[in-house]
Amino acid sequence: MRVALINPRFRLPIDTRTTAHLGLAYLAAVSQKRGDTVRIFDADVEEQSVEDFVSEFKPDLVGITANTPQVKQAWRTAKAIKSVRDIPVVVGGPHPSVAAEGLDYESAEKPGVEIVVRGEGEGPWLEISNRVEEFLRDSEDQSATALMDPEKGIWNDIQGITYKTSDGSVYRNMDAKPINDLDSLPWPAYNLFRMDKYTNLQPATDHIDGARSFSIMTSRGCPYRCTFCSQSIMPIKWRARTPENVVEEWRHLVRDLGAKEIGVLDDSANIRKDRMYGLADVLIADKLNHVPWVFVNGIRANLAEKPMLAKLKQAGLKRTAFGIETGNAEIMKTIDKHVDHETIRQAFRNCKEVGLETIGFFIIGLPGETRETMQDTIDFAIELDPLIANFSMMTPYPGTKVYEIVKREGRMLMNDWEDYVFFEQKARFELGDMTAELVEEMYRKAYRQYYLRPGPIIRRAKTTDFWLNLPRNMRIARRTFFKKEEKSELRRTMEAQGSI
Repeated sequence: MRVALINPRFRLPIDTRTTAHLGLAYLAAVSQKRGDTVRIFDADVEEQSVEDFVSEFKPDLVGITANTPQVKQAWRTAKAIKSVRDIPVVVGGPHPSVAAEGLDYESAEKPGVEIVVRGEGEGPWLEISNRVEEFLRDSEDQSATALMDPEKGIWNDIQGITYKTSDGSVYRNMDAKPINDLDSLPWPAYNLFRMDKYTNLQPATDHIDGARSFSIMTSRGCPYRCTFCSQSIMPIKWRARTPENVVEEWRHLVRDLGAKEIGVLDDSANIRKDRMYGLADVLIADKLNHVPWVFVNGIRANLAEKPMLAKLKQAGLKRTAFGIETGNAEIMKTIDKHVDHETIRQAFRNCKEVGLETIGFFIIGLPGETRETMQDTIDFAIELDPLIANFSMMTPYPGTKVYEIVKREGRMLMNDWEDYVFFEQKARFELGDMTAELVEEMYRKAYRQYYLRPGPIIRRAKTTDFWLNLPRNMRIARRTFFKKEEKSELRRTMEAQGSI
């Protein structure tokens, strides 16, 4: 069977990091293992239109991924596919997985979409592929309409999907169970990506050939449920691959694909410290520690003990991030972070003492914030002094507790899912006395006050990578430090591609 997996256009502006989509890479690997002929179409890096791609490849089944700002483009893509070929289209990803808000129904009801996958996709995708192949083998009428005939009952028992039958009715099956044995998954199919078209993992800091930069997932799930985190829609059960299984893929990335850096994308990699020690031991024993690697999404500060960090440094770890969020103790209590500021301070001291670079993630404009509490966050960032301080304005993603709070008590300043990406440096909501103007003012102040200090300037100026990345860094600084208008031309371009 011929299978296409599509990442709709999303990466805007051009200076944002673009890397191969790990979720699609896993689905592609599942399809390859099944024996399918697979193509990945990443609209961020492809020159041809999706219509031309479908006409040329002639897939039997299409899967489209979608996060929140990307979902309307996913619907447009589905509609475009159907204008060329009557084939089943499946939409999955974080946004349509939010069944609590009915966002699975929202996508399933769109023209061109037959099936929505909620949550982890590999299991449902395999089942969907098997059913489609069986249908194509046994049916004279091979149209998507015939496939979705409610009388056939093809989709009644597949867990984790919401689907639309040919009479327009939409059904939601029970949730699929999280994958317990992550070691059973095939490695992501990086061979299907145009790796030379992507940036490296952290282009604002490092100057590395993007074609030699790879991501890896060593665990899934997060037992914590922070009020602001969009990952809270995914399985709460934390599951991990064995160190030996991880290193087997790691070896493949380094020795077969020539990796020059590796990014660990786990949400909570260090939940089990003994596993981190085991991973470090195997990386060192296998002599893979010459390739630098980073924790892209960060690790838990309350589990970042000094001996473990020292061992990971020996195993090649270059940099780790921490989700700090706020510098105010009272606001910290409201976001269910389950960590205190002294613990965070100790984690940063531990990193500094063992020679690890750090990134701090901070949020400006959490519910209940005032000018004073946001200044506390800026001051705490300056105290911690990470190599990179990443400030973001609070965005209430659907499925999070903050989203519920804002809907109930505040005022959303977004009227469209695409506002989540197009309204850069604009506050997404107002709540109580916290106005959009105040949040935007403090956001820009955070970047100016942090980065225009002598320390960060001198530190960055001493690195070769900073000068190699100078044009890009100057563009980012200009956009970040100063107020800018919405990219209306980009919005018009996207809307011109479809009426949805």
